[in-house]
Amino acid sequence: MTSGRRAAPLFIQALVLVILTLVAAQVVAIAVIFTLPPPPPEFYRQSEITRALKTGQPVEARDGRQLVIKRQHRMGPAQPDNPRRAEFKAAIGRALDVSPSRIQIITDNGPRFFVRRAGKASPDAARGPERGPGGPGGPRGPDDLKSDLRRDGPPPPGEGPPPRDEPLIFGDFELGVRQADGSWSVVEPKPSFRLDSWQQRILLILGLSILAVSPLAWLFARRLAGPITAFADAAERLGRDPRAVPLELTGSSEVLAAVSAFNMMQERLRRYVEDRTAMIGAIAHDLRTPLTRLRFRIEATPEDVRVKLASDIDQMEAMISAALAFVRDTTRPAERTRLELASLLESVVDEAAETGGQATVERGEKIVIEGDPVALKRLVANLVENALKYGQVARGRVFRDGGMAILEVDDDGPGIPASELERVFEPFFRGEPSRNRETGGIGLGLAVVRSLARAHGGDVELINRPEGGLRASVRLPI
Repeated sequence: MTSGRRAAPLFIQALVLVILTLVAAQVVAIAVIFTLPPPPPEFYRQSEITRALKTGQPVEARDGRQLVIKRQHRMGPAQPDNPRRAEFKAAIGRALDVSPSRIQIITDNGPRFFVRRAGKASPDAARGPERGPGGPGGPRGPDDLKSDLRRDGPPPPGEGPPPRDEPLIFGDFELGVRQADGSWSVVEPKPSFRLDSWQQRILLILGLSILAVSPLAWLFARRLAGPITAFADAAERLGRDPRAVPLELTGSSEVLAAVSAFNMMQERLRRYVEDRTAMIGAIAHDLRTPLTRLRFRIEATPEDVRVKLASDIDQMEAMISAALAFVRDTTRPAERTRLELASLLESVVDEAAETGGQATVERGEKIVIEGDPVALKRLVANLVENALKYGQVARGRVFRDGGMAILEVDDDGPGIPASELERVFEPFFRGEPSRNRETGGIGLGLAVVRSLARAHGGDVELINRPEGGLRASVRLPI
């Protein structure tokens, strides 16, 4: 492994990201608050409310939403009156010529401000409002508006002279007048799903904060996800080939420590596999000498015994040869190249047909994969030989399934018991009754097939076909 520049630890990077996120959000919030003027509250004049109640028609409020009228049988629970609420009810009663006791005001968020516009401050106005909608330091509340409304100067351009002694009500409300039949005529601001001004400001701050922080978050996520993706790719390569190139990464101290541990694990696995394979090859090779001596010594034995001993020795030599071939195939360095899978299958089937086997291949799409031509030809040849040996017929096909190339070989044999569909891939395992020594099998063919398929990032499985026979299906990445 060659390590590059060491970056800051992930803990420090995450801490810096959190701090920068908080600072950026606060800076955006302060900038919005100090740059944009505070939104004015919605308020409704007593004249607008009484006009809606008199006409029964919606009224467009100058500083709020449209006022609408509805008729209902009852009002909500009565809320206690205070001097400003009683004053506002009295003003509505005088305008409608009804008793204030027949008027009820309901507000959802506590008492509202009922402010009188006057040429000079009244005792009630001097006491100030009960509570501002934004609280201390919040948005402009009734105190600010009251000061604006009491100005004695000329009205703004386009406006008539301001009315005198006109109460105002702020925010959402329901004002009902009980009718002679017991029902209520209720006026209220038209319900709306829109956000109020301060909610819009909060969403604006949130959106700008996200835009400000997103580049930092994206950069951190990329730096964090890059090593993880590299580890996943390296683990995939290690599963296919323990002799894969060691992982090379630059990054934080945690990442470099993980890279070092991964490469050490890969090296141990490689040595373990090579040692085990070399041991098997050495044992198989060394067994040839005693077997040769046994073959000479049985010459002096009786004929009937000599024939049986020679048969056993021949079988042992065949097993040793198969073991050595297996070791040679699994230890040979892979030479990957681009090859067309259907053409490879056709060449193997043609060779089998030339020797008298009933082997055919279905025409399919041309699928190009990257692999070791020698190893893949050995894989296909083993499958075709097994099909001919145990099923008398071999029918091959190649097709695409998503991002995988599928190679299938069918036979017309007796199949394999479900309990042995996986065990047959174990080295030297032979099933009964057909897959035994009389058929000439050693038990390494399918083990080689699975080893080679997995070395190419794929796998193989055996399936008993419903119509009879066995299907060997190999999946290889495209």
